Amino acid sequence: MFVVLVTYKKPLEIVDKYLADHAVFLDQGYEKNYFIVSGRKNPRTGGVIISQLKDRSQLEGILKRDPFHIQEIADYEIIEFIPGKYHSDFSAFIIDENGM
Repeated sequence: MFVVLVTYKKPLEIVDKYLADHAVFLDQGYEKNYFIVSGRKNPRTGGVIISQLKDRSQLEGILKRDPFHIQEIADYEIIEFIPGKYHSDFSAFIIDENGM
């Protein structure tokens, strides 16, 4: 599982020009079960994406298709973690070592 910290490196006026395209990218990621949750940082300096994928290189490839990456609007920090505890409603997103 991964936490992706997205940090804007361009002014919000430029971010806003590509926000709709970025939202489409996220929607496609949800449809393909790449992402669990995403949202803006507060203050608005970027965003956060949580992914249940197990393969970092797969996630990196997906993020390269984000319009924010293509337009060099944001940097991405990918943090891998192994959930040890979680709410029972969250269990559907947990993949064990066997891919289950």
